[in-house]
Amino acid sequence: MHNRPSFLKLVAASVSFVALASAVVFAAGKETSVLNFKVKDIDGHDVDLARYKGKVLLVVNVASQCGLTPQYKDLEALYEKYKGEGFEILGFPANEFGAQEPGSNAEIKEFCTSKYKVSFPMFSKIVVKGEGIHPLYHFLTSKETNPKYAGEIPWNFTKFLVNRKGEVIARFQPREKPNTEAVIAAIEKAISEK
Repeated sequence: MHNRPSFLKLVAASVSFVALASAVVFAAGKETSVLNFKVKDIDGHDVDLARYKGKVLLVVNVASQCGLTPQYKDLEALYEKYKGEGFEILGFPANEFGAQEPGSNAEIKEFCTSKYKVSFPMFSKIVVKGEGIHPLYHFLTSKETNPKYAGEIPWNFTKFLVNRKGEVIARFQPREKPNTEAVIAAIEKAISEK
């Protein structure tokens, strides 16, 4: 026979734990926009992506030692052309693909600025696929939160286009260069929608 008060406390604690776990799961799924996330910039400072409300964003996972790394040049050219119209590129270094981003944040920053003159916002290295995936990339790749453009990141330089409300409106594969007609047309259309 159970000691009744202890048994009831155990049941109450179990119910409380389940309720708390459900609340955490529910809270974790409340993000409806890229703008709901907080990240760290390349220098380790906290950045609330809500600061980009009203801007068109191109979110890109980047790497310094990849065959696609020269896309930095095209990304910077896009940024220079459209930044005055409310366009931002957010670069997220990641090392999941062929260990092609092995450096520290300081090394990545030095490489991007010296080799490619990158002036668009760069962020601290994060995980974009698999175990330890950053919540922003979980949101971008999950069928529950981004059903139209979901799916694992296949390689470096996958690009997500986000409208002024923080909604994902297009996805471009790694080999699709930033200066292709399709990418430019999608960016210009998003910029034109005030």
